Amino acid sequence: MASQTTPTSLPVRPPLPLASRQSGRYPRPQLVRRDWSDLTGVWAFRHDDDDVGLRAGWAAGFDGTVPIVVPFPPESPASGVGDTAFHPVVWYSRTISAAELAEAGRTTDAPRLLLHFGAVDYRARVWIDGAFVGGHEGGHTPFSFDVTDLLDGDGEHLLVVRAEDDPHDLTQPRGKQDWHEDAHAIWYHRTTGIWQPVWLEAVPDVSIAHLRWLPGDPASVSLGLTLRGVAPAGSRLLVSLLWADGDETLATVETTLSAATDVVDVVVPVTRQRNGQAEDELQWSPEKPRLVDATVTVTTPGGGVDAVASYLGLRTVGVDRGVFRLNDRPYDVRSVLEQGFWPESHLAAPSAEALRDEVELIKQLGFTAVRLHQKVEDPRFLYWADRLGLLVWGEIAATYEFSPRAVQRLTTEWMEAVERDVSHPSVVTWVPFNESWGIQHVPHDARQQAFSRSLADLTRALDPSRPVISNDGWEHSGSDILSVHDYQGDGGILAATFADDAARTRLLTGPGVGGRRVLVGSAVDEGQPVMLTEFGGVTYQPDAVRDDGWGYSVASDGDDWLARIEALYDAVRASQFLAGSCYTQLTDTMQETNGLLTADRRPKMPIERIRRAVTGR
Repeated sequence: MASQTTPTSLPVRPPLPLASRQSGRYPRPQLVRRDWSDLTGVWAFRHDDDDVGLRAGWAAGFDGTVPIVVPFPPESPASGVGDTAFHPVVWYSRTISAAELAEAGRTTDAPRLLLHFGAVDYRARVWIDGAFVGGHEGGHTPFSFDVTDLLDGDGEHLLVVRAEDDPHDLTQPRGKQDWHEDAHAIWYHRTTGIWQPVWLEAVPDVSIAHLRWLPGDPASVSLGLTLRGVAPAGSRLLVSLLWADGDETLATVETTLSAATDVVDVVVPVTRQRNGQAEDELQWSPEKPRLVDATVTVTTPGGGVDAVASYLGLRTVGVDRGVFRLNDRPYDVRSVLEQGFWPESHLAAPSAEALRDEVELIKQLGFTAVRLHQKVEDPRFLYWADRLGLLVWGEIAATYEFSPRAVQRLTTEWMEAVERDVSHPSVVTWVPFNESWGIQHVPHDARQQAFSRSLADLTRALDPSRPVISNDGWEHSGSDILSVHDYQGDGGILAATFADDAARTRLLTGPGVGGRRVLVGSAVDEGQPVMLTEFGGVTYQPDAVRDDGWGYSVASDGDDWLARIEALYDAVRASQFLAGSCYTQLTDTMQETNGLLTADRRPKMPIERIRRAVTGR
């Protein structure tokens, strides 16, 4: 890569929309192209319980179908199928029309067509007109195929998808999806097959595949650029940063791309931030979620141009001297546990608008953060967290078996999830394990300790800019934050557990809450922040919707429920060492009736009263 130079005029297509001011519908918020074709909607669907479809040639088309609304999983009512029984193999098909091909933006300048899937649970195989396109394993992460040669005409084409999701395979990262046929305890109905958007878009022969924004010192941001295709000699890169609240250009950098690499690192100086007194004007936080718009353009000597819109937030996160720091200032993390499950659509959001509504509700309740629990959430949720101002803890779905296969699967999917979400300013913490799920014997098994510790270190290698929790809740080995789960329902007892430095020492050196040690193996107390990352769980059913609902403690009525929550929060606020907390949980979810909201997102008491209990004001 040559040295950075003064920018020259580059040919670009008409102006791109500002990425930070989207409607929230585009499936990939930080790499936006103007033209794309949405392939969600009604598809044809069929179960394949005997797994005969491959041998019977269903890849070229199949009958006996029922309609399904994609991207809602077939277990959900919103899909139109609503069958929660065991169905380990399912098939989908739909016709791609000439109009949809045109809508994708295919031109002589953008001749290549990409087929994108947001997420298919768990293993996917894809065909077009009977020709195999490719496959992907991992139920929470995106994948794409170049389908140019298979969509070379203007007529209709048949798209077929096979999804395999074995409910009894405990090496699959599955999170809260139940391996029993009927949901039990803290697990929910399964989500099989397509559950995030599917779309087409056209790109040039050399195109931008991935952007990785990482804020550096207060006056710069690092861009990692991954290309699809090899940039010929003489190709150029232009990066422009624009203040999202106006038309002020913050930085413009142009450089030559090397033909020998498809990954480019560029340091973009943010001129306005060189004045230390002006840094706060651009920094992102939940209170002031300022975003910077970006345009990234790649040109090739033959006239090829790929221009994409993106955005970023200038902020730093870290831990130091027992506190969590945002923009180098102590920040009290007030979080809520989010299962991301809807009665009508399960892990898929019922609409793009529902994702914005979720972020807004969390903020209205008085929280500054959300812990996405056992799920890699739709990127459009992260977009609204970025735009509206909400800290996010990113977590992966757990396996429930420790074996070489489980290690490989979890590691691969976690790496893909981190890379997908690394540029979102709202994401401030990574959580690869929860409550020793999948590493149940980590207190005494050196192999499981090594896996927990190494996955935390691998996460830091992929992203050194954020703290990592090796195993949320207990039994930490290599955590930047020591998190504890405690569902004690008595506020006075909870206050004593987390009172002062002496209580901190007892907590970290003793048997731990419920007998679960906080530190295992060679891990020691290095002064890390301590957070209470699951507590509460108080059940209250204002409408008595179900008689089998449960929580960790039970309130007699709405006033009692609020009094219990306030007493628990009083204990958290009184602690001399807690650096943050996470209340369980945002919504009732199936048989769990311990939410602040009902399953259909209605506050159980007036929202201002819940907010007062949470915030203390």
